[in-house]
Amino acid sequence: MPQTSYPFWLGGVGATMAACCTHPLDLTKVRMQTMQPSAAHPSTLSILRMTVAETGFKSLYTGLSASLMRQMSYSLVRLGAYEKMKVHLSRDGPAPASHLFLAAMIAGGLGGIAGNPADILLVRMTSDSVRPAEERYNYRNAVAGLVRLVREEGVHALGRGMGTNLTRAILMNGSQVGSYDLFKQLLLRNRLPIVDYQMKDGLFLHSVASVLAGTVATTITAPADVLRSRLMAAHGKTSPVQVLTTALRNEGPRFLFKGWTPAFIRLGPNTVLMFVFFEQLKKGWRTMFPADYVL
Repeated sequence: MPQTSYPFWLGGVGATMAACCTHPLDLTKVRMQTMQPSAAHPSTLSILRMTVAETGFKSLYTGLSASLMRQMSYSLVRLGAYEKMKVHLSRDGPAPASHLFLAAMIAGGLGGIAGNPADILLVRMTSDSVRPAEERYNYRNAVAGLVRLVREEGVHALGRGMGTNLTRAILMNGSQVGSYDLFKQLLLRNRLPIVDYQMKDGLFLHSVASVLAGTVATTITAPADVLRSRLMAAHGKTSPVQVLTTALRNEGPRFLFKGWTPAFIRLGPNTVLMFVFFEQLKKGWRTMFPADYVL
């Protein structure tokens, strides 16, 4: 049975819409991950208050331009590539979960490569105010930051932290997008225990599946996310091994899950909003075009 083939950019638009809502939590997560080890360990709420105290409510959206650039590179590629692979894998019926997870991980790797420069800008712009004044980057916006990054550090700087970012992107897409489809299939096939309720394909199903996917993704990607943030925020040359050994010596293994709470608070709603927006965009596309339309 022919399937609808959606525009490649549709997932990027959905992710961008979600990022506009959850950016303050992304900013909080990065600041917690990149704070100096000697600093106190503030809570998510205290960092949000500290951020608002800088220049008011607009401080919560510091680095938003980099976040939008990231979604329209990283998320556009990872979601678009996954959808294309899923259509191909499902031509003869529902694809096995293992195939979907593998497709999601490959698509995540492609997205990680495409979005690495924007990731560097996002980490630097959101963590700038918690740095000493002499170590701040002071990028006006993402485009200006991209120009300065290349001019001051060379083209090779666009690949800074690529290893950890690629690892994180592969783990993220596999655990978030792959598990979302798996949870959707399980919830559609099985009645919910206790309440004895059979879910239908709709907003409630999308919300429940995306909350579960966000929980899985936050836990699996936490260590790679912390290492990525610290590598991208660092001045001068450093390696993942140096960052890891120094942090383990000074902070212990718990540092690998530093910022988990704001990461979950951010990724949970972000995952819900991203998939809800994405599903609604796909629904609108199906309404505009026949079900067997092939792009």
